Amino acid sequence: MFNRRSKKMKEMNAELNITAFMNLMVVLVPFLLMTAVFSQVSILNLNLPAGASEIVETEEKPPKALEVIIRKSRLDVLERNSGLLKSIPNLEDQYNFVELNQFLQQVKAHPEFNTDTGITLLMEMDTTYDALIQTMDAVRLVELDKKDQDDEGNTIHGELFPNISMGDAPPDTSNSKAIKSGAKK
Repeated sequence: MFNRRSKKMKEMNAELNITAFMNLMVVLVPFLLMTAVFSQVSILNLNLPAGASEIVETEEKPPKALEVIIRKSRLDVLERNSGLLKSIPNLEDQYNFVELNQFLQQVKAHPEFNTDTGITLLMEMDTTYDALIQTMDAVRLVELDKKDQDDEGNTIHGELFPNISMGDAPPDTSNSKAIKSGAKK
């Protein structure tokens, strides 16, 4: 009986051959490191719309709220309660983010909005990711003068409206086709 155990013990004490595994790791680790994306990733905090149960009506006068609607042919800047402030048409099939940024600087200088930090971006369904990010940069940051640079020569940015909320754009009522199709239904 003792002899049977010793034979089993001898068979279990076999040496592990990990050479193939080590060869795999030597090739796999550098490959994964070379294919990894080494880019600067920035995190933008967004305020997503609240659920219907979280809305509480306690204020008598609604607060001022800025909105930017990203349409195919233009950018619309609105104040939620008073309506359209400015419509910025596209330049050669591209959004005019410079004019948007300049207009928002004027709005920020106005006493009603100088303490506000929030803005809402409303997008049509076919808005590109690039247009969204560029719009977020235009409403969030303002470049200060060229003389205002850090030690490395990088331009210092100021903040316009850093608290960004997002949502779906309402239907475009200024387009005559949208009005006609709505009347036919």
